[in-house]
Amino acid sequence: MVDKNLKKQNDLKNFDFTLFFLTMAAAIFGIVMVSSAAENSFKYVLVQTISMALGIVGIFLLMILDYEYLAKISRYIFIVCVLLLILVLIPGIGYKDNGARSWFRFGNLIGIQPAEIVKLGFVITFAKHLSMVEHQINRPRNVIGLLLHVGIIIGLILLQPDFGTAMVFMFMIISMMFVAKIGWRYILSGVGVAALLTPIAWFFFLKDYQKKRIINLFNPENDPAGTGYHVIQSKIAVGSGQITGSGLYEGASQFNNLLPERHTDFIYSVVCEELGFIGAVAVMLLLTLIIFRILYIGKHSRNSLGRYICVGIATMFAFHTFENIGMCIGIMPVTGIPLPFFSYGGSAMLTNLLAIGLVLNVKFRSKVINF
Repeated sequence: MVDKNLKKQNDLKNFDFTLFFLTMAAAIFGIVMVSSAAENSFKYVLVQTISMALGIVGIFLLMILDYEYLAKISRYIFIVCVLLLILVLIPGIGYKDNGARSWFRFGNLIGIQPAEIVKLGFVITFAKHLSMVEHQINRPRNVIGLLLHVGIIIGLILLQPDFGTAMVFMFMIISMMFVAKIGWRYILSGVGVAALLTPIAWFFFLKDYQKKRIINLFNPENDPAGTGYHVIQSKIAVGSGQITGSGLYEGASQFNNLLPERHTDFIYSVVCEELGFIGAVAVMLLLTLIIFRILYIGKHSRNSLGRYICVGIATMFAFHTFENIGMCIGIMPVTGIPLPFFSYGGSAMLTNLLAIGLVLNVKFRSKVINF
């Protein structure tokens, strides 16, 4: 009986309530903002709430499995990730949205973006790969193996094409390899290759609308009725909120219908418009606390595998946050990257919560319990 009570006490001590409650606060806050931002919001709130409920269940299911066991089956996880990204490219199975074939559709209500799920699988498989070669990571053979690992995933995502999501993976990869102490010669070589490939991508791979988005980042008034429209309306909404905002459900863009994608890409603009500077700072602070808590857990994980997992997930959230807020205020190009826990999207909500579950798994097993 004493042993059982002691185990319960240790279980509670190892569960990170701080991260869990921060996450729940962000998710609930996000659902409230979706209800305010979306026209005929019931179905969006319903999907988001169901996704949140499934995510919470997924968090506790993940707690049952040791993350090291997930790493042991990383080969199979990688195969599933690749199959999902191949299937979504097949017409009739994968469906196009905003020019990219990146969705599975099940009726009018349910849509799944496999790249969101793959983010989580990739963190596990790449963390495992890094932990296997970390002591000899700078050997050319190991570097080539890591590049092949990431190249397959990013290549399939670029075929959709989804450059925004590919950039998320790139930043995850860079941060995880940096923490694994990849040599500076490889880092500088990567920068050089990226510099050489940039003009090639510009002239041969980027579509006209993507080029215009980048150009209009610096001067959205260049095409105010076209590719600059989203940014202009977003900045108007952000600026109109001032300190306290117009009030929840009272945003002007809700009534004049001038701000596109209010409940998805530009949810942060709605926060600024309706809750003002105070609400904008609250969202940034909440997401920043989540990111730093994940990094803290990674720093105190029991092994490098847990550390790499946490760094990958923290980078994913950080890039999403920076890119989404940046495009809402006009300092980053419009890419369709959602704001974690706030932008509408069942796949994104579920993936984000499962990612938190994986971090909680690392924290839960950060200390060996002896009886």
